Amino acid sequence: MARLVLEHGPVTASALGERVGLTPAAIRRHLDALLAEGMIEVRKARTPQARRGRGRPAKWFAITDAGRSAFVHAYDDLASSALRFLAETAGDHAVAEFARRQIADLERRYRPVVQGAPPHQRVRTLAEALSGDGYAAAAAKAPQPGGGEQLCQHHCPVAHVAAEFPQLCEAETEAFSRLLGTPVQRLATIAHGDGICTTHVSSRSLPGAGEVQGPAASVTPGGDAGERFPERTHTNNEESGGTSP
Repeated sequence: MARLVLEHGPVTASALGERVGLTPAAIRRHLDALLAEGMIEVRKARTPQARRGRGRPAKWFAITDAGRSAFVHAYDDLASSALRFLAETAGDHAVAEFARRQIADLERRYRPVVQGAPPHQRVRTLAEALSGDGYAAAAAKAPQPGGGEQLCQHHCPVAHVAAEFPQLCEAETEAFSRLLGTPVQRLATIAHGDGICTTHVSSRSLPGAGEVQGPAASVTPGGDAGERFPERTHTNNEESGGTSP
């Protein structure tokens, strides 16, 4: 029933009944249950004609954000199953390659914007670009000694999938390093149960920071982005998005 409301809502109970062939009483029971769970909400009639009885406005039912999120998790389950199958049939390196290719489009879109900004504003510019894609990101000065900045993402669209396949987080972190032209280190992730994804961005004044710029920093198939690195610190000094010890 929730899927029908998602696909056809706002919709009336009578219209739902016609679609599924249930009695008005049965429809009301389903709708009352969804209302109690916060999956749907009631809206007023949209037009003067949308009335029933003597001046009584018809109720229109629409999906809520919570209801829509429930369907997102269903797609997460499908994505996890697909990646699990890929890992079983082609190995972890295939999952890493998939993750790198997925993040490549984001990197291509962000590169002109981020690298077109002054160096001291690039982390903030990247945060703004991420926020435009729903990551709710922000930039701030790093609290730890040694300077640098922090890139914080308060939302992760693939958190449920990344909890099982960290290659997604690794590919994203490596892309950040290439875009910013300086070493970065992932300190926390929503996928691992943290409240936000936090990435430390090294100061560009550090030795070796910002050595690679332009096309040489792009993602290329067949690199080593899927490897595990104990300190999870990524730099941009390899064309394939490799890391430095």
